[in-house]
Amino acid sequence: MQRGKVPGRKRTGRVALLTTLAVAGALVLAACGGSDPTPTPAPTPTPAPSSSAGSEGSSTAVRLEVPDFTISTYQGEEQLGGTQVQLSEVVGLGKPVVLNFWAGLCPPCRAEMPDFQRVHDARGDEVTILGIDIGPFIGLGSREAGQALLAELDIKYPVGTTFDENVVRDFGVRGMPTTVFLYPDGRLLRTWTGLLNEAKIDGFIDQLLEG
Repeated sequence: MQRGKVPGRKRTGRVALLTTLAVAGALVLAACGGSDPTPTPAPTPTPAPSSSAGSEGSSTAVRLEVPDFTISTYQGEEQLGGTQVQLSEVVGLGKPVVLNFWAGLCPPCRAEMPDFQRVHDARGDEVTILGIDIGPFIGLGSREAGQALLAELDIKYPVGTTFDENVVRDFGVRGMPTTVFLYPDGRLLRTWTGLLNEAKIDGFIDQLLEG
């Protein structure tokens, strides 16, 4: 016996299929942010907090070509802008930065620090000389030993330390001392491993000012 056709079954199936597709399409649009064809702008990155730099003016953090890190100052707070500052804020003061990694029990560091002091005395209005004591991370003296060396050599330029143990790795410190030369916009001129004298420091600063 031949079965009869059920009226409306084919049309009902099509309606159900179209309804399913419409619901699925709506869910996809909702997941993509709606049907508005205009893309939503990406949020503007929030810059690192800036700090007032006392008599040196205001600091605006800049984007660095080197890793940023927190500096705990030994001396020079009035020039750097506080007792806890970011490297990006120091560079943001608007001058080139000569970042010198040193340690209290490092003989070459001891030998070159008076040269950095002479450069600071002569060109402190053009460039920021900044020493960072990393002795505790490399087995070359405690922070107390570092501060004792500053007093012994009568060092007056800004100096601090960091409690971020990744700094040694991030800056590729493979010998002591290591000095990093930064443009005021955060670009890196070069990294120098080993002893520097006054003439060599002056030469690199001239390149920073020309750039």
